[in-house]
Amino acid sequence: MPSAVRPHIRRDWPGFRQRGLEVTRLEGFSDAVFGFALTLLVVALDVPKNFEDLVATMRGFPSFAVCFLLLALIWNAHYQFCRRYGLDDGMTRFLTCVLLFLVLFYVYPLKFLFNLSVNQMVFGVPADALHLKVAQISTLLVIYGFGFAAVYLALFFLYLHAWRLRDALELTALEKADTRHQLVKMLLFVALGLIAAALSSSRRTLSWGGLPYLLIFPIMRSHAFIHRRRRAPLLRDASPR
Repeated sequence: MPSAVRPHIRRDWPGFRQRGLEVTRLEGFSDAVFGFALTLLVVALDVPKNFEDLVATMRGFPSFAVCFLLLALIWNAHYQFCRRYGLDDGMTRFLTCVLLFLVLFYVYPLKFLFNLSVNQMVFGVPADALHLKVAQISTLLVIYGFGFAAVYLALFFLYLHAWRLRDALELTALEKADTRHQLVKMLLFVALGLIAAALSSSRRTLSWGGLPYLLIFPIMRSHAFIHRRRRAPLLRDASPR
């Protein structure tokens, strides 16, 4: 684990010192895996041979854009963790590998689900035309919910590991508050994923299975607003006088 006392040049949150200023082999490996995951999301590797193939390929781009955004958010969460804490010990490597494994597992359910959603919402293709039964749609949403929860649970354990090393990292009161904020944020993502999976597991509540994902933005915005108000006095105390 790198020393906590080192030059701090870049800043993420105001007042939060950056400890991981160099790209490590762990980050390089992580970037390669995320790049491979994005490759698996590509609509088609072959160049369209005719206009019909081109139209069929273009129909996949809206779902590809959504999937790209979701993977980019996960990558950014890991990137921020690496920059804030600069950890490269055995536990960090293990938890990062778990995260990357889950991301690769997450790719195909993610791609299939959003291809299905775009075909229905944008192009008006009914689910029965795609040869999917209600039970299969339910299973797909449950798999996605558990995968979503598992990815953010891995990120939660990464931040929990940093929290346990708060004394070694010499976290200030402001940095501790920001770390706790991240822990709660990741747990909220986990809870929403599990709730979505639970709702999707029953025919009676299947139609509500997507509601927790729609609540992510207002819940996270509210959580961030509360945290900004709480960290403001800590930031003033941490600012040089």
